Amino acid sequence: MGYGSRREIALLTRAGLVLLDGAPLRDADQRIPVTPDLAQRMRIDGEALDPPPALTLMLHKPLGVTCSHKEAGPLVYGLLPERWRRRDPALSTVGRLDKETSGLLLLTDDGALLHRIISPKANVAKRYRVTLDRPLKGDEGAIFASGTLMLEGEEKPLLPVAFEAEGAVNAVVTLHEGRYHQVRRMFAALGNHVVTLHRDRVGGLDLPTDLAPGAHRILGAAEIAAVFAGGEA
Repeated sequence: MGYGSRREIALLTRAGLVLLDGAPLRDADQRIPVTPDLAQRMRIDGEALDPPPALTLMLHKPLGVTCSHKEAGPLVYGLLPERWRRRDPALSTVGRLDKETSGLLLLTDDGALLHRIISPKANVAKRYRVTLDRPLKGDEGAIFASGTLMLEGEEKPLLPVAFEAEGAVNAVVTLHEGRYHQVRRMFAALGNHVVTLHRDRVGGLDLPTDLAPGAHRILGAAEIAAVFAGGEA
């Protein structure tokens, strides 16, 4: 779970910093069943134990950070507690938001859940709020909904995309696939340019208005289920 090496954990226990059911745990080699309530029963250095695998969370991704383990510059994983970067299995982003896109990003160490969400069979919708460089022409909704729009360099048209104008240069689009820079390329195909892009919903899960950019929150079972609302049969 990333708290440290065997030696480091032994030092924590000897210092009385690992509590189980309110009492210090002195033997670092003691085997303790990983039950659903363990995070409520154990404290390490004054804090509740992190949830064991599977861990799933939402992150309000700010601008300027990258969804990668390897690229240069600020990474989304740097916004998480350092020990979470050492968890095994590792946390991974569920899909990606590019460096200049903000909003709702899911991360999990549950590989089966990750693949279930991104699978085309799940039909999980993603909603984006867009600010454009030039005013809307009025035909965007019909073109996006047609299922015939082709992106440059591709041979397969996009699936229908829901579109709603919110003023002269603002719009909301909801899509069910995740091609490379899809929203930006959709508007580019119509002669416009995306200035800002923000994702505020995945499936039936909304980004809370009180979750600040860079902040994260662990998801419960009901919130994870909400991701699939209106998607899977």
